[in-house]
This record gives sequence, C-alpha cells and structure tokens, in this order.
Amino acid sequence: MLQAVGIVSEYNPFHNGHLYMLEQAKQATGADVTVAIMSGNWLQRGEPAAYDKWQRAHAALLGGVDLVIELPLFSAVQPSHLFSKGAVDLAAKIKCRWLAFGAEHPEMDYQKLIDHQPKNPADFKRFDRPYASVFQDYLFEKTGIRLNQPNDVLGFGYAKANVEAGRPLSLVPIKRKGSQHDATQIDDVSPIASATAIRQAVVKHDLKAADRVVPKGTMGMLEHDRMLTWQDFWPFLRFELVESPIEKLHQIYQMTEGIEYRLKRAAIKAESFTEFLHLVKTKRYTYTRIQRLCTYVLLHAVPSDMLQAAGYVRLLGFNAVGQRYLNQIKGDLDVPLITKITDDVVADTIQMDFRGGMLTQMINGLSQDYYRHPIIME
Repeated sequence: MLQAVGIVSEYNPFHNGHLYMLEQAKQATGADVTVAIMSGNWLQRGEPAAYDKWQRAHAALLGGVDLVIELPLFSAVQPSHLFSKGAVDLAAKIKCRWLAFGAEHPEMDYQKLIDHQPKNPADFKRFDRPYASVFQDYLFEKTGIRLNQPNDVLGFGYAKANVEAGRPLSLVPIKRKGSQHDATQIDDVSPIASATAIRQAVVKHDLKAADRVVPKGTMGMLEHDRMLTWQDFWPFLRFELVESPIEKLHQIYQMTEGIEYRLKRAAIKAESFTEFLHLVKTKRYTYTRIQRLCTYVLLHAVPSDMLQAAGYVRLLGFNAVGQRYLNQIKGDLDVPLITKITDDVVADTIQMDFRGGMLTQMINGLSQDYYRHPIIME
C-alpha cells in the first residue's frame, strides 16, 4: 500500500529550494509518493503564473515529483485562510497521509494559535491597517507567538483547516532553507534562490545566474518558454476597469468599501500596471490584495464563483510511481478525477480554471484545457 505526502506548491518556477523541500518531505515521512497540489495559471498573491500550469507541472515532474494535481483557481487566488483550506481539502481528497510545507519557524505551536483566535474577527476591521496585521498583533498579545512570516501564516492556515476538517492529515512543517521568498537577487554563493529572484534574472536575461539555482528540467523551461508578467495582461485589465460600469465592478468578489472608484480612476490615468498599483495602494490595501482584486476583475469573478469547495481532482501529470498510486486510490475517490476536458466539464466543473486558462492562452498561444491531457513521464 503506497503512502503519499502532499506538498502545496506554486513552483513559479520549480527551483533548488523546492527540490530540497521535496527530499526533506520524503525523508521526514517515509512516503512512497509525492503529490504536488499546485496552483494553476493564477497564483495566491494575485499574479499570473510566470509559466503556464503545464510547463510548471512538467518541470516539477522532471524535478522528482510523482504526481501533480491542480489547486482550483477559486482556492488558489484567495487570502491565506481560504487558500489553505482548499489545499487541505484537496490533499485529503487525493488520500494523502501527510501534508508537508515550508515554514520559517517549523516549531511554531499552531494549536495554541488556533485556541486563541478572536471570537469575532469582524471586530478587527480598521481602515488604517490591513486586517492581517491587526489579527497578527492580537495573536501575539494573547500567545507571545509572532505570526508574520508568509510561510508561517500559511502553516497556521493548514493547521486550522486540518483541525476543522477532522484532522485527516498529519502535518509536516519543514524549515525553509536559503533566501527569503521575496529576495530579488541571486547571490554568488548559495545554490538556493527565491522564485522572485529567479524571475528577475529571467527578466534581465541573466540565465547564467539562474542556472546555478534551478534543476536541469526547469532550466530548459526558462530557456525555451516565454515568461508572463502582469504587464502582459494590463491592456485587458485597463479596458475592463475603464469600460465596466461601477455597478458591475461593485459585484466583483471582495470589491468592498468603494475601492472600485479608485481602481477605475487609476486605470484611466496609469500607463502601466506598475504605475496603476502605485496609484491604488493605500495603508489598508496591500499590493497583494489589489492584485487579487485585479485578477477577479479579469475573470469577472463574483462571490458564487470563488466561494466553492473543490468537487473534483484535476490531474496535470504523473510518473510511474504516481500512476501506481492513482491505480491504488481511484476506486476510493469520492469526487471525479478529471483527465479529459469537454464542453460539459468546462461548463459544469472547471469554469473558473477555464477562464483563467483562456487569459493565459491569449498571451502564450498555448491551449490550457481543451486538447490537453495529463503529462506522462515514462
């Protein structure tokens, strides 16, 4: 009986730090199978994936992952607590025994944090600070635990979601190694760099620097495939914001407190996505929150589109070990395993993933759903 460890990932792109994480997860658990629960074409911080989901899944399989499934867009492009819940639910659906994740402080007492959550989060609504920072200060006051690093925040989210789901998974936090996730430079010594720094190197055409910090399979992707950025989508976003009536923008998911007026004014004035972000940014609205809102605008996403639970498993790729695991569990899955896309599947099941994929396809010219089948690594 094969046992699987799930790893929540974006692999944007897959690099040596991810490879280290993969090896540590197998070592810590003794798992036979590694399952990447990977965001598709749009990511948690409200950004287009630098490379599409098929390119990134292929690089992950070349890097040693056994099975890649897609975290649906309605979970992937969410604040941390909803992102975490979607990932935990999907890991449980695919019958993982463990969920491994990187953390700045893997020794953190998640249960203590869970036990001291505020009873009414609405009490923390302030207009001069982001909700997350007010929430984190409250937890620090109650527990003495400082929850302010991005992977620690996700770890807390996984722990909370796992408790709420009845603890279907054993959680395995693993100490992050190498640079901070938002470091923008590849240093001359470490074999590990952040995904942000690697993408910056690609922008600067410095693939020699990237070559030291990514596996061979990823390097092939960096050399041959086009990298996408928000600027590629700026003309579409600008048109949507300028053309759409305020009443329509107001219906978009998480469009609150009249920010639609600010978005529209900035879109009329700004000539680039970077300039647009600077015009919209306030103390309360972080860049990440603004980017997620922009993603929802492009997707025409309303609350009913985004507040869903995954009723399916979308398979992106597998190797021989992954195939044996699929054969073992497929009779026990309580949701459909999607390997082929039809009109009915798009309409009834993967509507949000399809919308996100069409946006990507308009830029890179590659079909993201129709005519695409799971990658099989021999």
